[in-house]
Amino acid sequence: MIKNCLLTLAFIIASTSAIAQQNITVEDIYTGAFSTEGLQSLNSLNNGEEYLVLNRNADRSQSVDKYSYLTGEKVATLVSSNDIKLPIRNYELSDDEQLMMITSQRIPIFRRSANSMVHVYNLNTKELTTVSDQLVRSASFSPDGKKVAYVLENNIYYKNLETGATVQVTTDGVINKLINGVTDWVYEEEFSLVQAYQWSPNSKQIAFISFDETDVPEFSMDVYGSELYQKPYVFKYPKAGEKNSVVGLNLYDLESNTRKNVNLNRNEEFYIARLNYSPNGKLAVQVLNRYQNVLDFYYVNPDGEAAIAFTEKDDAYVDVTDDLTFLEDGSFLWTSEKDNWRHIYLYDANGEEKRQITSGAWDVTSYYGYDAISKRIYYQSTEDGSINRGIYSISLKAKDKKKLSNQLGSNSADFSKNFTYYINTYSSASTPPVYTLNRAKDGKQVREIVNNNELLSKLKNYKLSPKEFSTLNVNGNDLNMYMIKPLDFDATKEYPVLMFQYSGPGSQSVSNSWYGSNDYWHSMLANDGYIVVCVDPRGTGYKGADFKKVTQRELGKYEVEDQIQAARQLGEMDYIDAGRIGIWGWSYGGFMSSNCILKGNDVFSTAIAVAPVTNWRFYDTIYTERYMVTPQENPTGYDENSPINYVDQLKGNYLLVHGSADDNVHVQNTMLMIEALVQANKQFDWAIYPDKNHGIYGGNTRIHLYNKMTNFIKKNL
Repeated sequence: MIKNCLLTLAFIIASTSAIAQQNITVEDIYTGAFSTEGLQSLNSLNNGEEYLVLNRNADRSQSVDKYSYLTGEKVATLVSSNDIKLPIRNYELSDDEQLMMITSQRIPIFRRSANSMVHVYNLNTKELTTVSDQLVRSASFSPDGKKVAYVLENNIYYKNLETGATVQVTTDGVINKLINGVTDWVYEEEFSLVQAYQWSPNSKQIAFISFDETDVPEFSMDVYGSELYQKPYVFKYPKAGEKNSVVGLNLYDLESNTRKNVNLNRNEEFYIARLNYSPNGKLAVQVLNRYQNVLDFYYVNPDGEAAIAFTEKDDAYVDVTDDLTFLEDGSFLWTSEKDNWRHIYLYDANGEEKRQITSGAWDVTSYYGYDAISKRIYYQSTEDGSINRGIYSISLKAKDKKKLSNQLGSNSADFSKNFTYYINTYSSASTPPVYTLNRAKDGKQVREIVNNNELLSKLKNYKLSPKEFSTLNVNGNDLNMYMIKPLDFDATKEYPVLMFQYSGPGSQSVSNSWYGSNDYWHSMLANDGYIVVCVDPRGTGYKGADFKKVTQRELGKYEVEDQIQAARQLGEMDYIDAGRIGIWGWSYGGFMSSNCILKGNDVFSTAIAVAPVTNWRFYDTIYTERYMVTPQENPTGYDENSPINYVDQLKGNYLLVHGSADDNVHVQNTMLMIEALVQANKQFDWAIYPDKNHGIYGGNTRIHLYNKMTNFIKKNL
């Protein structure tokens, strides 16, 4: 049964006697009619009183401008593209803020990586220096600001900014064979790691990871372009159970120009997930076994001697995060789920746990940092409920906790470097983003920076249905849910239902935050006579590790059971037509919607799957094996939860969509699903978008896709 509504949000719904409202269209959504005002990415200066913003100016130039936190007024322009005769795509300051690294050209590779043209601009002399005549990857200043390291054609180099000399650190890099200093595809995608090298604090050493891809199988996909012949794009991609890159940890000494391989004394396959130098010059290295259920935290001395400081284990898996801060004495702050919730812990310099800083039946969802002056830690958490986010601080002694945010919804913070101020971004399902400057010591608002009142005013002209938040008790668990009903909802009528979900491990789709493009589309459908429902099943996040990790070795089992049962319970409601329940999703959500219409063919009449995994054997090692181990060890887990093996159960209407250049979830998933459906003699609809990646966007692509899905729903549901 449905529990009492936790939060039914009063929204911007004009009275029936007021403005004649128009329904939203797909074109409105994807031409930016409902875009929100925001803040361009800002970088705090060391003084904590000022920050920098990269501005796009009216004359199409770019400038890096300095602003006061307190007043918001521009203080100075540090550099303009008109001055240096180069576009400014991005920038980075040296630690002493005397030099600026400027990216003037950026060509994306995969989700997070790019080849870039990089220059160094001296803010005092106004001199511009080219780092390399070629496009490079992952350029970074040395801590002393005298050098810039980068990766070119899988080798590491550095340029001495004082002498102008360039030194090649490695020579064995070969495309699609061996990589130094940047990650392979699967590390980038699944560990969110691109730069695989770090400077030591004294700028005398570079630690880096090498990736021997020799035995990793290649994946090839055609790029059609506009030429007479298509071109193959080939890269190394380890699918579940296949060979990974063999990784090595290396130390390079700049003074002797020598490279040393660090012996981690491991006899099994492993991942090096993070590198971080401590202030005392020791290198901290986070190493996972292939199962990812054992994380060893190593210290490596400058001479290459390595030893494990502590080990964290989990029956399922250990998440890798960037939540690591070293204090001046070598002790460090770290987050862990070892008490079932993600919390902050303090460890001494030797890796012994000193104390648990935060505790309770809620998750730390973002760790913002530590202020050495006040000895306070700043973080975001779910203490206001799993669908909300609040900002807090707490002392290093785990006392005197303060709540800094004061509005229920989604709050996130961007702190100045000295933790004097933070910019709070607040939104809820009824309030678009509002940016305010706040004092870090007590959360008091100093000034409002940006709001979206104009958008709220504009939306009064449109039919925009509110989200009604509640929980649904399904299979013994209270699952978070929202429902979007037509504005003219009549409880005496029956409505078709479209369920939307993602459902992936640790994810969240039901959140008290402002609308995204899918929410506008769902509201459009609602006011065309549908009820849209979203339920976060078991396996999703922010309800404890046990709730999240119940899906271990069985991705798609419990999540599908929950979606099917949720649909059954919705169908029992008087105002829902149980014979007209559909489901859709993208990526993991497409995998789910495919499984639901097959295994729940007595409940779901319609499904849309965009860019779905259809067989877990086709997906990458790090993600898939984290939750499923290898297919060789868990064949039934793979086969019993992959929709490609249940095509004979299709009864309803099914739309399958994919981009042909999806380097993440390969179009192979959809092509083999199509073949299986054809051989099972099942009718279905499908669409392939040429040369589109996992996001399926560019030009009119999103408009075309969402109109296709709209028409499919209206015809079949």
